[in-house]
Amino acid sequence: MHRRNLLAGTAALAAVPFAPPARAQTNAGGPTKLVFWHAMTGPLGDQVMTIVSGFNASQSAVQVQAIYKGGYADLMTATIAAFRAGQAPNLVQIFEVGTENMIAAGRATKEVWQLVKETGVSIDPKAYIPAVRGYYSLPDGRMASMPFNSSTAMMWYSKDAFQKAGLDPTKPPATWQEVTAAADKIKSKNAAQIPMNSSWFTWVMVEQYGAIHNIPFATKENGFAGLDAVLQINSKPHVAIIDRMLAMAKDGTFKYGGRDNAPDPIFLAGQAAISFNSSAYRGALVQGAKFAFAQALLPYDPTIVRQPINSIIGGASLWPMTAPHRTEADYKALAEFLRYLAKPQVDATWAENTGYVPVTLAGAALMQQQGWFDKNPGTDLPIKQLTRGKVTPNSRGIRLGRLPEIRNIISEEFEKALQGGMSAQQVMDNSVERGNQVLRQFQRSVRA
Repeated sequence: MHRRNLLAGTAALAAVPFAPPARAQTNAGGPTKLVFWHAMTGPLGDQVMTIVSGFNASQSAVQVQAIYKGGYADLMTATIAAFRAGQAPNLVQIFEVGTENMIAAGRATKEVWQLVKETGVSIDPKAYIPAVRGYYSLPDGRMASMPFNSSTAMMWYSKDAFQKAGLDPTKPPATWQEVTAAADKIKSKNAAQIPMNSSWFTWVMVEQYGAIHNIPFATKENGFAGLDAVLQINSKPHVAIIDRMLAMAKDGTFKYGGRDNAPDPIFLAGQAAISFNSSAYRGALVQGAKFAFAQALLPYDPTIVRQPINSIIGGASLWPMTAPHRTEADYKALAEFLRYLAKPQVDATWAENTGYVPVTLAGAALMQQQGWFDKNPGTDLPIKQLTRGKVTPNSRGIRLGRLPEIRNIISEEFEKALQGGMSAQQVMDNSVERGNQVLRQFQRSVRA
């Protein structure tokens, strides 16, 4: 099977004229210039600029220009257009659910392992947290893209609401049975307007739930081992968590607030006692929450596993891009920039200033040594959750084409059930049937 050059599941790029790279150029004796497209805005964008400025100031041979190109979806669209025009940036930030699409892009990218092999610049995959590097690696362990901004899902709760409900704010519920009981008590004591809600519903309740319980999302190692994967999210455990959510919605202990990050303002405003969201949500809470809050590990079901394992990451990684006349010097300069990003101090500073988790083991260790976790209680929990147990084919991540579309399908089916007349089993059966159609369409699109 030959994979065509494809980005975002829409652009067949194999037919795009592609000139061979020219020989290395000296840039008239000046520094090699690199263009880095990203999707970070506000304070996050400021931190990207801080990293780039730090690298530029650390040496004189390479100068990186960071350019904001819109949100993740807009950035991918811009990348497609730029590659077609032979003007792709040197480096682009792509959200984690676009990983399979980028791997299928063929010569449009120069995967990190290739970059290392061709330039001789050392970037050690083992330096990265296993759950992070696994998501962005090929099945044989070669790293395809560079981990950058990574997060994972956590359970957030209001200490004030817990205290009002007579719950111990220092002992958050650890199991789903305990979460349900806590939500019941919060409702009975009228301790919060909404006992529980969740942002990124499918990411938390389907993808993360499967990972920590070691349950497959799809065959073929969640898609890592082949494009012919089929969904398995209508398994008994997956149906059980959806059934739990529907039951809690019916009795008023759970409120569905919409897709993706639409429910974010609910917990931030103090309306919900328990909420599920990204670990990177901490920044918004520190700045805007008017109540005492804390984060906790994702709850698990002890009837499925005795001990939960690692959760999976969200966020984005960095992809080296190819273009006509790009030189050996360009690629070596890019590899040097990526190596700089992996420095423990750079990784730790990025994590401390953004709320994302450090992606390297050394970065996490440095934060520990500097007392960051002691001064900011709970910020070590995402790392503990990501490094818990041994990474399995079910907890490494999900490598499926058009995954955002599959997420939307699950959301649509769950929303239908909330309106009545559909069981949890029907929700997941329908999601599997419709999702598999999307996977087969993607599979056909990348075959020659």
